[in-house]
Amino acid sequence: MSMEKKAGLGALLTPEESVLVLIDHQPFQFANLHSHEPAMVVNNVVGLAKAAKAFGVPTILTTVLEERGGLLIQGLQDVFPEQKPINRTLINTWQDERVVDAVKATGREKLVVAGLWTEICVAMPAIQAAGEGYEVYAVTDASGGVSAEAHEMAVRRMIQAGVTPITWQAVLGEWQRDWAREETIPAVIEVQAQHGGGSAVAYAWETQLLAGSGRGGA
Repeated sequence: MSMEKKAGLGALLTPEESVLVLIDHQPFQFANLHSHEPAMVVNNVVGLAKAAKAFGVPTILTTVLEERGGLLIQGLQDVFPEQKPINRTLINTWQDERVVDAVKATGREKLVVAGLWTEICVAMPAIQAAGEGYEVYAVTDASGGVSAEAHEMAVRRMIQAGVTPITWQAVLGEWQRDWAREETIPAVIEVQAQHGGGSAVAYAWETQLLAGSGRGGA
């Protein structure tokens, strides 16, 4: 990847250039997730998916051997209820032509990926796609590995291959970019309120205080 793509304004994400691929957020993978608290990964990937939907970012869902490893988690499927995940046998998502064709059909070059596990199902396609000219962004806190070491080594390896690590709220912030983009503000606030952790609690508190102030002045 050229330095122009790694730095400068053009290195930041925009909704118009992004495509999101969510890989293997299934029960079998969650059962051996030890790099993060599983509930946090669920929260983060669902928040990421809702953000993509709010900004009109094409999102591709994919699973591996779902008849054995389990269906995509319900919270994620609920964001895109009409979309059937592409169920693969290939461990490396980027070797499944259906997924690659779906990405190519969007015409977008900034590939945002998250999945379980980081060291296999994220690293393999991220490294391959980066080698094929895509600008790949791995959402590290919407992904996870079988151990903290496995996750960390995967992120290091991806960085060596030119992949950019990023967290889900950073993706949301880059997609929004400007608070003058008013049409997406309600959806952004809703996503933050549902999945933003401490920010969500603080926002709820502020809303409570403002409502109380209004009542007091009535």
